[in-house]
Amino acid sequence: MELKTPKQQGRSSLASPPPVLLAPAKPFGFFVCFSRRYGLGKFGYRSRQGMGQCLGLVQIDQSNVAIKETFGKFSGVLEPGCHCLPWCFGQQIAGYLSLRVKQLDVRCDTKTKDNVFVTVVASVQYRALADKACDAFYKLSNTKGQIQSYVFDVIRATVPKLNLDDAFEQKNDIAKAVEDELEKAMSTYGYEIVQTLIIDIEPDVHVKRAMNEINAAARLRVAANEKAEAEKILQIKKAEGEAESKYLAGVGVARQRQAIVDGLRDSVLAFSENVPGTSAKDIMDMVLVTQYFDTMKEIGANSKSSSVFIPHGPGAVRDVAAQIRDGLLQANAQQ
Repeated sequence: MELKTPKQQGRSSLASPPPVLLAPAKPFGFFVCFSRRYGLGKFGYRSRQGMGQCLGLVQIDQSNVAIKETFGKFSGVLEPGCHCLPWCFGQQIAGYLSLRVKQLDVRCDTKTKDNVFVTVVASVQYRALADKACDAFYKLSNTKGQIQSYVFDVIRATVPKLNLDDAFEQKNDIAKAVEDELEKAMSTYGYEIVQTLIIDIEPDVHVKRAMNEINAAARLRVAANEKAEAEKILQIKKAEGEAESKYLAGVGVARQRQAIVDGLRDSVLAFSENVPGTSAKDIMDMVLVTQYFDTMKEIGANSKSSSVFIPHGPGAVRDVAAQIRDGLLQANAQQ
C-alpha cells in the first residue's frame, strides 16, 4: 500500500490530518484468467511445466513418452526431449507414460489336487511398448487390476490339477502358463510381459507343520535303519571274529593233542626199548595213572571249583583204565 505524507499533500505539518492509505490497483482481468488457465499462480511462478506450456515448450524426460492431444483428440506421441506445443492451436499434453519395467506381486489363494489350501505368490514384470503407447494410455484404466485378474484366472486353473509336492516341483511350468496367458492378453493393450516368476508357495500353517513332522519322522526312520544296519554289521563282525577265534582255538587244541600223542608215542617207544619185558599195555596203564594224579592235583588246587566226588583207591586206576580201553574198543567195533 502507498503512504502519502502531509508535505506531499501540500499541507502544513502542524495541522496535518492522519496519513491516507491508498489501495493498489487491481490487475487486469485478462492477466488473471491467463495465469489461472496456464498455472502461473498469483505472482506468475508455479512450476516448470506451467511456464513451459505458457511459452509453448514441453520437456519429456528419458524413458517416458507424452500423449499429445489437439482439441481433446489424440494427435501423437512425444518422445523424450524438448517439444514446441502451441496452446493457442488447441494442443496440450493429455498425460505421461513410463517405459520403465514395473513389477507387480500378486498373492493368490487356491487349492491343490490333494485338498491343501495354499497361497501362491507370483511376480509379474511388465512395461509399456513405445510403439503402442496410444493403446497403453487409452485402452486400460487399471493396468495392475487387469494383470492381477489374469494371474488369478491362470493360477486357479493350473494349481488344482497338481498335488502339493507337484506344485512345488512344477513352479516353472506354472509361471510359464501365467506368462503365456498374460502375453497374449496384454499385447492387445500395448504392454509387454518381460518375465513372470512364482516366487513362493505357502501352504496353510497346520499343513506346513504336518509336512515338517512327516519329514522329521522319515529322517528318524532312516536314522533308525542306519543305526540297525550299523548294529547288524557289528554283530556280524563280532560273530565272524568269534568263529575265527574258535577255529584258531580248535586248530591249537588239535595241534596240542597231536603233540601230546607224538610225545606219548615217543615215550612209549623209548620206555619199551630201555626197559625190557614191558608191553605197550603196561606203559599205557602207567601213563593213565600219571594223568589221573595230575587231574586230581588240578581239582584240588582250584579253589573255585565245585565239589567233585571221584572214587579213589588202589582199584580205581584199574577201573578207569578198563573203562577207557573198553570205550576205545567199542568205538573201533562200531566203525
